[in-house]
Amino acid sequence: MKHRYKGLTWDHPRGYNALAAAAARLSEHDDLAIDWDKQPLEGFESAPIADLCERYDLVVLDHPHVGEAFAQDCLTPIDAILPADALEKVSGAVIGPSLQSYHYEGRLWALPLDAATQVAASRPDQLDATVPTTWPEVLRLSKSGGVALSVSGPHALLSFGSICVALGAFPGLDEGYIGTEPGLEALDILAELYAHIPAAVLNLNPIGILQLMATSDEAAYCPLIYGYVNYAAPDDPEHRPLAFADAPAGPEGIGSTLGGTGLAVSRRTEISEALIRHLLWLMSETAQCDFIPAHDGQPSLRRAWTDKAVNARWGNFYRDTEATLEAAWVRPRFDGYIAFQTAASALLREGFTTRCAHRDLLDHLNRLYRNHRPQAGRPGAAL
Repeated sequence: MKHRYKGLTWDHPRGYNALAAAAARLSEHDDLAIDWDKQPLEGFESAPIADLCERYDLVVLDHPHVGEAFAQDCLTPIDAILPADALEKVSGAVIGPSLQSYHYEGRLWALPLDAATQVAASRPDQLDATVPTTWPEVLRLSKSGGVALSVSGPHALLSFGSICVALGAFPGLDEGYIGTEPGLEALDILAELYAHIPAAVLNLNPIGILQLMATSDEAAYCPLIYGYVNYAAPDDPEHRPLAFADAPAGPEGIGSTLGGTGLAVSRRTEISEALIRHLLWLMSETAQCDFIPAHDGQPSLRRAWTDKAVNARWGNFYRDTEATLEAAWVRPRFDGYIAFQTAASALLREGFTTRCAHRDLLDHLNRLYRNHRPQAGRPGAAL
């Protein structure tokens, strides 16, 4: 009997090509078939996870969705599907906090198929100055123009969080999103950058910004943007290669907000031995170091990120951003966080556009966080 599954990923070569190619390699002699659909990046970031799980067996998701998924009881824990020894092996091999980000309420809810975090991107042929390594250097460069900022969708808040971490403060407190002193300092930095960003990037998601940087001269540098290895290929005829580097550092080091994707299994799914074998293969060194990079994917195993051949093929993207990924900050994941992330990003954009007093803006942000976070002790209240 052939088991057929429906999967949903996001609409970009990094998100789709390797999964589709892996499904295509399943021959007629295998008792497994997977049909992959795609949704826009914005759906991946904010679509209600329970709705997706009603329609799909396999769902590629962002780790902040796990609290919502737990509250809706729409996923089967991965540790209830895969053998403990196999998961232990994966745990020791994954880079940074990619696996940790899918742990919630004592269970593992997704496999870290893909690893990413906010890093710096630049056009070496267009950037006159040395690539900044600190936030004061970024601010100086922004005054000359050509410095992009990723602020559409949820990314205004994600960039704000990264700057807070570089200042030594981790967002997601019981009393509010961030303390007064680091919050105001981070708002000052972000608002100054916002005032100088090219108008062409204002409404673009990270893919759009990187595409714009690679195909035009609108922007030469972006200090915080989710890394896409696809834009680092030195021999791509469709665009100029971008250089990726560690995110700028503050007094407490690099600050970056973890991204990446996890492969989750919905409650509706009938688990088969063939599916288990396929999931384990996707996390194997063979798939992660060879197959996935060869099909435009961005692997999650540390060995792939340090592999010389993989780096040579992709302009040293992995080597040059590895430190940022290892130090990346994991966002809160409680039920209600996705709605907060959306509303808070809109609040920040409006505040920067209207030049709202930063203390008032921060107070509003912290109230918004308290209103969205479940009360301690209630289901879904964990970060």
